[in-house]
Amino acid sequence: MQQRPTIIASLTSFEKRHHKVAPRLVFAERLARAIGLWLALTAFGLAIGIAGYAHFEGMNLTDAFLNASMILSGMGPAAELKTEAGKVFAGCYAIFSGLIIVIATGFVLAPIFHRVLHKFHVEARDGDD
Repeated sequence: MQQRPTIIASLTSFEKRHHKVAPRLVFAERLARAIGLWLALTAFGLAIGIAGYAHFEGMNLTDAFLNASMILSGMGPAAELKTEAGKVFAGCYAIFSGLIIVIATGFVLAPIFHRVLHKFHVEARDGDD
């Protein structure tokens, strides 16, 4: 019985140079897994932000959600921070959020870029015959 690859392995294992371009269904499944991972990373980052703002700033869940989502999306905080601990958390969370967004976006764009570049490579190889 063959083992299924993990999500990360399935997102980072693409067809090799000498292989044909993957069928559209394989590409769609690969892209769906990447988007799923993007959603999971975003939800994880949002949960950390909500918990941090609620704990360090004493915000209710709605305000904590608003601030966390604004930072995670790169827009900046929505409310003025009052405590030193909250300000330190917000700075660390902003750095963390920037990295999460870059990593998650990379996972989504990797299958797209790979397909485009692989298609060019296959077309160039076919044209050499």
